Amino acid sequence: MPKIKTNRAAAKRFKATATGKLKRNKAYKSHILTKKSTKRKRNLRQPAITDATNVKNMKKILPYL
Repeated sequence: MPKIKTNRAAAKRFKATATGKLKRNKAYKSHILTKKSTKRKRNLRQPAITDATNVKNMKKILPYL
């Protein structure tokens, strides 16, 4: 079998945790920040775990993660 190519865009956005879950950064933190509260912007800084419904597809495009 040939090697599977990793999706480079996804590889830059997702990291694996020690238990094998996928860690991601939250969206909506790049512009139009004046109308967002300080609390909301602070919470967007925290990483999140990728939802279970997406993990199967993510493992497919990140085979060596």
